[in-house]
Amino acid sequence: MGKSEIKIELLIHDLKIPISIIDTGVKSLLNRLDTYGPLTDKQQKVLQRILRNTNNTKRIVNDVLELGRSSEGIMIYKDTCLSFIVSNVLIEVFDLTDTKTAEQVKKSTTLEETQDAVKTNGVGILIEKQLWNEKLYLDENKIIQILRNLMTNALKFRAEKIDIFSEIKEDNLILVVTDDGKGIAEADHKKIFNSYCSCGTSINAIVESHGIGLAGVMVLLKDMGGELVLTSEKGKGAEFLIKVPLISR
Repeated sequence: MGKSEIKIELLIHDLKIPISIIDTGVKSLLNRLDTYGPLTDKQQKVLQRILRNTNNTKRIVNDVLELGRSSEGIMIYKDTCLSFIVSNVLIEVFDLTDTKTAEQVKKSTTLEETQDAVKTNGVGILIEKQLWNEKLYLDENKIIQILRNLMTNALKFRAEKIDIFSEIKEDNLILVVTDDGKGIAEADHKKIFNSYCSCGTSINAIVESHGIGLAGVMVLLKDMGGELVLTSEKGKGAEFLIKVPLISR
């Protein structure tokens, strides 16, 4: 890693401190009314919006740092459950748009409860109960980042629904995110994985999003020895399939 890259990473890392201070301050105002005094409904809504965007900023900072670690070959493998990964991603993506659903997912303790929590938002979780609870040995943070990026894009471009499917096949974790949106013309399949290119099909979509998520997904997958397969055509939705090797302990 060059000096300029190190300086950028240090700057990004240093952002975590002021972000944490903002996060702690807002939570104190919301949760310690006996100390700081009552809040009006409008004040609470403003503070909750600040908190959601602070959490979003924290995720962006962590994502950039994770990409840096990945490019240096740093992998952190541990036992984790698919239920933990999927639930955390659902909480993160809905925390910005539908806090009620995010809270329902947080309270869910079974696959069925999690499925019920998100089905009203058009999200289907097509995972067998055994796999949902099975311990997997992988880099949890990178898989969460990858799935979150795919889910965020699917929510942005869907018409009505999204499906999340998973299975273990030939010692690989397979994760599939499918949406019923406008789809992606075959000629654009390679373009959307370049930084700053959006997976939308119009110039408006490109303006609305920098589209760096999918480029980051490709970096993380490559470093883990995984791959991504896109199946889509214009007007017929999109399917993003990722395959990640499961490492032996």
